Amino acid sequence: MRIVFMGTPDFAVETLKCLIDSKHDVVAVVTQPDQPKGRSKKLVPSPVKEAALKAKEGKNSEIKIYQPIKANDKRFIEELLNIKPDVIVVAAFGQILPAQIINLPKYGCINVHASLLPKLRGAAPIQRAIINGDKESGVTIMQMDEGLDTGDILLCRKCQIDDKETGGSLFKKLAVFGGPMVLEVLEMAENKTLKPVKQDDARHTYAKMLKKDMGDIDFNVPAKEIERLIRGLDPWPCAFTHIHGKTLKIWNADVLSDALAEKSGIAEKTAEAGTIISVRKNDIIVKTAKDYLIINSLQLEGKKRMETGAFLRGYKIEKGERFDKKN
Repeated sequence: MRIVFMGTPDFAVETLKCLIDSKHDVVAVVTQPDQPKGRSKKLVPSPVKEAALKAKEGKNSEIKIYQPIKANDKRFIEELLNIKPDVIVVAAFGQILPAQIINLPKYGCINVHASLLPKLRGAAPIQRAIINGDKESGVTIMQMDEGLDTGDILLCRKCQIDDKETGGSLFKKLAVFGGPMVLEVLEMAENKTLKPVKQDDARHTYAKMLKKDMGDIDFNVPAKEIERLIRGLDPWPCAFTHIHGKTLKIWNADVLSDALAEKSGIAEKTAEAGTIISVRKNDIIVKTAKDYLIINSLQLEGKKRMETGAFLRGYKIEKGERFDKKN
């Protein structure tokens, strides 16, 4: 098949590589425009563009690369019409596609989505699965329509979410699912054995886009919810709190139950949420709405990430002080 691939972040790269190495012909790659990065504001290509450029250096020198500001640009759509793809494969492209593109190829547009649809439609399904406390995640290959991740399901693969899974580790797990699944779907399409399944809209949930301020920890919620937030937002945008007027990122934590804290003699039933109730050699224990949070790894503003024990050897934090949200 003649394939146009549309994607932008690291998650999409493995799928693109798999398609390039297959029997199919990736004739074009579409990705977001280069973005300014760092203090110099130097324009940096997306991971997908970098992968496509590398492929062009080898046997795939004929791959065309497009970076439309808007997917509904008339000139861009004309280019797609001239290419005449059999299928468009989409993986975290980052733009809503107009109906003219969705309906253009013979086999339509198929999307690689990192959740078990109809659960967690939207922009951040990987992180939200961890934050929500889900026990499993996966990848769905979906026939795109004009809705937001509402199209028919073509193929699903599940994976377990480990107890200490982070957004980053689950991202890496799921990134390698897409390519082989897309190839399986394309083979079924060619053999006319595809069996699309309608999504049950009544069961859908939504994974809202991540924002930096959602990492500002509210200790007035149970410790287990905070611990999941820390893991889900690792590596970006990360969970954080504030101490001594500085931002303190929290990278790793455990939950200490009220019962175990009382048994250990460190419980502080009347302490306000966010109060440090114990500073031990290798960790800091904080009161939450229910249970306690044991902080194992952190990063003070302007400093590198480190284990709490190493941090405490160079920075003084005392029992009775309080972490809080920024006002």
